[in-house]
Amino acid sequence: MKEVLEATSMAKIPEGWNDTTIVLIPKVNDPTLVSQFQPISLRNAVYKVISKMLANRLREILSDVISENQSAFVPGRLITDNILVDYESIHRMKKKQGKKGLCAVKLDMHKAYDRVEWSFLEKMMIKMGFDQ
Repeated sequence: MKEVLEATSMAKIPEGWNDTTIVLIPKVNDPTLVSQFQPISLRNAVYKVISKMLANRLREILSDVISENQSAFVPGRLITDNILVDYESIHRMKKKQGKKGLCAVKLDMHKAYDRVEWSFLEKMMIKMGFDQ
């Protein structure tokens, strides 16, 4: 508990807290091949406690911070809702008659969060009232 409170008050995760240990559990008696093992990752429990604590704190404000158009990460919103919107849009486009047509653009959002500009996100959060 002391370590968790210290880490949250100093806003710094001590070295080694995010380390993961990979353990190979045998699937059969007397394994001789690597494929006969099941890899299991073991994470530091203190790191999980802090992650859960931060997630619970952020949950209260997520609906205010995340746009209404964002369909995931907020209770009551389902990412599958986007599929229904897409289906209805394409269905409408197929029925469209006349000289003017409709167009749909598919954007590749694969690993979108890997491309976040963290300095921009930090500035926005500070502007929204988050502590440094």
